[in-house]
Amino acid sequence: MNTLQAIILAIIEGLTEFLPVSSTGHMIIASSFFGIAHDDFTKLFTIVIQLGAILSVIVLYFKRFFQTMDFYFKLLVGFIPAVILGLLLSDFIDGLLENPITVAISLVIGGFILLKVDGWFTDAEEKQSTSEISYATAFKIGLFQCLAMIPGVSRSGASIVGGMAQKLSRTTAAEFSFFLAVPTMFGATAKKCYDYYKHGFVLSDEQINLLIIGNILAFIVAMLAIKTFI
Repeated sequence: MNTLQAIILAIIEGLTEFLPVSSTGHMIIASSFFGIAHDDFTKLFTIVIQLGAILSVIVLYFKRFFQTMDFYFKLLVGFIPAVILGLLLSDFIDGLLENPITVAISLVIGGFILLKVDGWFTDAEEKQSTSEISYATAFKIGLFQCLAMIPGVSRSGASIVGGMAQKLSRTTAAEFSFFLAVPTMFGATAKKCYDYYKHGFVLSDEQINLLIIGNILAFIVAMLAIKTFI
């Protein structure tokens, strides 16, 4: 991976992370076009730079993110399904990360669902705050989020649909999806870095610089995207 490729992937990540399209899926398509999708560092890069985009949530929603301990426990409950399935299906997921066919199929199915979702949940109950979400609802949203382990399935889209299926308004479902992304992507980044080193890979100075550039750029682009589109 060269610097230009890293910049392009980071821009794609920042633009797509909080839209109901798959950021990972789009990065896989782009990296396949560049001919670097099978590279182990590319797989690490596409996961780790999502952390930069996710940090934009903490900055933009600073006052609303720091809430009561009850809120954090709900995020933890929503995060649990991703931890369990992520550990059980780690190798299977890694195999899918270099398969653009899987991504293409998932994007088509996901696009169809997004076209229909408003009609399915037109009677969703309005919620005033994410603090009103129950532990059971948080867990069920976490289960929906796990669908995004399939490359091409949007994490935000899956969790928003999960929230709306639990009678949350679109706004509340989207906000909880944003907040839930924080522990999810911290966990995914830690797991991916551990696996990378466990397999004997060592980051070069150039690769570390690419990760830094990617995270900073993804963070900036994600902030601009949230302010513009969300």
